[in-house]
Amino acid sequence: MSLDVVGLGALNIDKLYQVNKIAKEDEEAYIKDYNLSCGGSAANTIIGLSRLGLKTGYIGKVSNDSEGNLILDNLKNEDVNINGIVIGEGRTGNVMGYVDLSGQRALYVDPGVNDLIKPEEIKIEYFKDIKILHLTSFVGDSIKAQESLLEELPANVKVSFDPGRIYAEKGLEYIKKILNRTNILLVNEEELKLLTSNDYNTFEDRIMDLMDFEIDLIIVKRGDKGCYVTNSKESHSVEAFQVKCKDTTGAGDAFNAGFLYGLLKGKNLYNSCILGNFVAACCVEEIGSIKSLPYSSNINDNYKLKKK
Repeated sequence: MSLDVVGLGALNIDKLYQVNKIAKEDEEAYIKDYNLSCGGSAANTIIGLSRLGLKTGYIGKVSNDSEGNLILDNLKNEDVNINGIVIGEGRTGNVMGYVDLSGQRALYVDPGVNDLIKPEEIKIEYFKDIKILHLTSFVGDSIKAQESLLEELPANVKVSFDPGRIYAEKGLEYIKKILNRTNILLVNEEELKLLTSNDYNTFEDRIMDLMDFEIDLIIVKRGDKGCYVTNSKESHSVEAFQVKCKDTTGAGDAFNAGFLYGLLKGKNLYNSCILGNFVAACCVEEIGSIKSLPYSSNINDNYKLKKK
């Protein structure tokens, strides 16, 4: 089986509540609207890549319940190969999210069977002919399955890794085995701070702290400030597209899809970042992580790559 990108991460049902504000301790807020969608960081990225025309697959775990079936049906409808997904006993993962009027959010994760993936459940043959394995975080011990897989992964397969807040808060030592095999590291500014020393004042200095892992590319996602990319030989800061933000849920995952798509299509680092920013901008214009992810025709019709 020949696939361009396979994702390995949590699979969740996202239950997003639009609220008048994110309530703090002893405060009250009210719900204005509700949206249910299929989510999971790696899954969002894989769906984004599939919509852009790449051949994609997924490894994860869901339960044999209505929510698990909804996730599987959604992936199939998005042309994502699901042969690597395990059906387990328990409950499918859920995320409850609260999104304020400016698009900012607070998330509560119920991992369910996501935390029960065992190394022996992953089919190594699923990776025989892929180009990129994309990893994201789990709440619990399923990181062991990721580490086990990386030990057997063919050397020609590139690894992209977005640790997210969950892994970043656990620190460098916790994700060291993954970083040692990572080719493309995708983090936001807060995650970069969590992973590096407080002695550094700029994110450029913090990036140098991670170069000991011999990572080929490090990308820092900076929200409405755009992104920064470096491979130690060249670096670029790329501005974000200015759009009206309704919901930032999945914006980083959407960026990952656009950036990886650019790399696989032979674009240079600068233009790959532009593609990442473009897909992220499309994402935040609607509520939910995948609703407004673009198709390749949207890029061809509405967006022209800048030359650098």
